Amino acid sequence: MTPSAKADADMLLALQGVSKQFGGLAALSDVSLGVAQGEIYGLIGPNGAGKTTLFNVVTGLYSPDHGVVRLGETLLSGCKPHEVVTRGLARTFQNIRLFANMTALENVMVGRHVRTQAGVLGAIFRGATTRAEESAIERRAHELLNYVGVGTHAQRLARHLSYGDQRRLEIARALATDPQLLALDEPAAGMNAIETAALQELLQRVRADGVTILLIEHDVRLVMDLCDRVAVLDYGKKIAEGAPSTVRNDPVVIEAYLGGAA
Repeated sequence: MTPSAKADADMLLALQGVSKQFGGLAALSDVSLGVAQGEIYGLIGPNGAGKTTLFNVVTGLYSPDHGVVRLGETLLSGCKPHEVVTRGLARTFQNIRLFANMTALENVMVGRHVRTQAGVLGAIFRGATTRAEESAIERRAHELLNYVGVGTHAQRLARHLSYGDQRRLEIARALATDPQLLALDEPAAGMNAIETAALQELLQRVRADGVTILLIEHDVRLVMDLCDRVAVLDYGKKIAEGAPSTVRNDPVVIEAYLGGAA
């Protein structure tokens, strides 16, 4: 296998020429990038650069006006969000979206149901197979709560958890879908230094356990320490991509963040 063929085979997520407009505003303009199997890939850029729009296109909240999105051999363009999840891509949101009046355990169990077999009749009649599946869902939810470090809060309502624990709970719920790729939209937002360090350790473990990660984050230090490769968006266009050390010193990137005079 040639090096280029091997690179293509290892690419889990691929965007080719993706564009998205809202009225006369070009939120994304001909963006192409690839996330390799097993890496942590960072996406950074100034406010309004198009990062969350790109996430929304990848995860089915928006359909691209042009271009395609693939997860492995599967075309994601045009899929609904729940279809994207069943194909192996889960996400968290910039603003926490937990079920506030459900327990931490119940929140994770909701995520797990995307991988269950019981239908409406099973839920109504609750036969032996359905009960066994529900027990398996609950066991897996407990495992994931322990995995992310909030296992002792399983029976607490989500709204009563600390901010950092709510962020970790969102990650547990996303992991409950058994994703190939986990897309995280500013998971460190609002965290203190200790919480951020714990998050970095958790994400390294998630990757070590076989889940590829796509990360939007404003904490540039976290991105540079954690990610294998980084892409930079500015005004909806990709202006740089590469190893963190290369991107950090790119004059175009520095100008996008600090301005030409700086």
